[in-house]
Amino acid sequence: MAASGGTKAILAALFANLGLAIAKFVAFVFTGASSMLAEAIHSVADTSNQALLLLGGRLARRDATTQHSFGYGRERYFWSFVVALVLFTVGSLYALYEGIDKIRHPHEIDSPVWAFVVLSVGIVLESFSMRTAVVESNRVRGSASWMHFIRRSRTPELPVVLLEDLGALLGLVLALGALAIATVFDAPVWDGIGTMSIGVLLGLIAVVLAVEMRSLLLGESATRADDAAVRKAITSTEGVMGLIHLRTQHIGPEELLVAAKVSFDPGYTTADLVEAINRVEENTRAAVPIARIMYVEPDIEAERLSGP
Repeated sequence: MAASGGTKAILAALFANLGLAIAKFVAFVFTGASSMLAEAIHSVADTSNQALLLLGGRLARRDATTQHSFGYGRERYFWSFVVALVLFTVGSLYALYEGIDKIRHPHEIDSPVWAFVVLSVGIVLESFSMRTAVVESNRVRGSASWMHFIRRSRTPELPVVLLEDLGALLGLVLALGALAIATVFDAPVWDGIGTMSIGVLLGLIAVVLAVEMRSLLLGESATRADDAAVRKAITSTEGVMGLIHLRTQHIGPEELLVAAKVSFDPGYTTADLVEAINRVEENTRAAVPIARIMYVEPDIEAERLSGP
């Protein structure tokens, strides 16, 4: 569900940003407003970012190989990290450069009506894209707050699209406000101020995304809910005396590696032990379907049952 929902949100954002990029470039040609150029570059960066997310999803579906025996699930984390870099370098740094230049060398804005129309339409389209991302995220975030969902989600696409859409909406509002002030008060310097504000906004979002995607690339453990479900499934299995320790790691958004040291009935024969291990794996996968790769190490030392 998370994968399909993420794809739907990505496609909605891609088409919205592609149309907006074209419209903003046209508006820039007629107005010469730097905030419109910054917004156009922003939309181009967002469009390319959505394409990168789709590429990451496609590459992640490749079968495991000898060199990559756990598969390519982390491709989605890698390309989401690249998205953060693109947003920072192409979107933020360019907007900051353009804004500083326009503050130092302000010039009159021609035909501002073009900018107002394009920005207003952009707010409508981005709102639609944002709504799609919110609806799809609500399907998987459960009762978690939005901040917790963005920080703890193991599926990278939805948080990325959410933050991009939020940045796009706020950027459009900033551009609209700056142009309105510049036009009404005949103060073109506000065009540059608005452009710089967009650059700062994109930089902050890019940093948040980079930090979160770095954590996923390094390898995050199971969520609290999945961790609790795995522990319960193991300890409730027939023949299990206790769970000595458990280690988990996401090797992809929908694939969890589980390694457990488990204490079994000391009276078990080898055949009994094999059957018990198979039951542990079956019960765990029934409770947490993404626990596809499991390594269970048997132990019978009762004094170690209180370990982590």
